[in-house]
This record gives sequence, C-alpha cells and structure tokens, in this order.
Amino acid sequence: MRVLVIEDEALLAQRVAEGLRDRGIAVDVAPDGIDGLHKAGTNRYDVVVLDRDLPVVHGDQVCTALTAGDGGARILMLTAAGEAADRIAGLTLGADDYLPKPFAFDELVLRIRALARRANNAPRILQHAGLTFDTARRVVTRDGRFIPLTTKELAVLEILMAADGALVSSEDLLERAWDEHADPFTTAVRVTIGRLRRKLGAPTLIETVVGAGYRL
Repeated sequence: MRVLVIEDEALLAQRVAEGLRDRGIAVDVAPDGIDGLHKAGTNRYDVVVLDRDLPVVHGDQVCTALTAGDGGARILMLTAAGEAADRIAGLTLGADDYLPKPFAFDELVLRIRALARRANNAPRILQHAGLTFDTARRVVTRDGRFIPLTTKELAVLEILMAADGALVSSEDLLERAWDEHADPFTTAVRVTIGRLRRKLGAPTLIETVVGAGYRL
C-alpha cells in the first residue's frame, strides 16, 4: 500500500509518515496543495490523507481536483474543525472519509487500511492455496500455521495476493510497497521475495517470471 500525506504542519506530517512506515505502509509527504497535486499526478497512491486547511492551494480545491482525475486513490480528509457541517462539506467535495484533529493514530491506520481495500476492491481476508492473510489484523497463516513476517514482507505479500494470480512487475512492487525515495536499481524487491519464499515454505507459492515479475 502507498499513501500520500498532504499536510502543512511539518511535525504532524513527519509523525504520521513515520508511524505509517512502522506499520509497513509506503508514505510520501507533500507540505502544500501544489506539491500534493504534483505527486498525486506522478505516482499511484491507494489513499491520500489530505489536510483541509492547506496553504497555497486549499484542501477543498485539492480534493476536487483529485476526485476529478482518474488516479483512483481514496481520500481521507483531516481538519481541525469537527462540526457536522464541516464533515458534510468535506464529503460533498468527494472525500471518502473524514477525521477531525486531534485523532488517535490507531484509528487513522484502520481507516487508511479500510480505504485502501476499497480502492483495490480487495476483501479483508485474502486466500490462496492454503495461505490466508487477514489484512486488518496483519496476520498470515499457511494451512493453519502462523507465519511471522516483517512489515515490508507483509506489504509485498498483500500486493501479490490481491493480484489473485496476475503478474506483478518488480517496478510495480517497488512503487507500491516502498516510496519515492526508493532507488530504482535496488535489489530490495528480489531480496524481500527471497525471504518470503523461505518463510512461506514448500511447495513454493511465488513464481518468478524472468524479465517480467512475480505472481502467486
């Protein structure tokens, strides 16, 4: 999953980004509406966390522009105003969810994951050949056996399982499970796939299609 946080409060944006990365979510940060629109037009995001009271370009304008585009990202709007009229205004603009500040971080994570499932039309429970992934609890089992995975391994496995047997390129995995700072020449995808294969056990579930990518 890849998330764009558009937030002008630098400390809050940093804390949200760090917390999401600790949960295995790839995060990019934009400090204002113009930068946010540029990044949303350049990269593919599952969810955009959008502060309503942005400088340069107001969050309402950003929300309208994002919903008018074809990026497909779900929008979670943040605002210091928690009145019903403000929530209604944000949702009317096309936001998919609304969270007033201050908020509980765990609630933010749950809402982001729920929106990401909607963005990808993915069920909460992913299954394939005895492999089960509870995406809400972040728990993976194979034939009933719990498999401990790192946050990055979980992120890559979720993308592969959501693809439901379709081919996923290394570039797509790098874009969706890492972030804009990832080195395009890194071996991180190949190394992570190797670790996943070992942990998931035999018979292997992840197939490498040479020169094209990976699939279950």
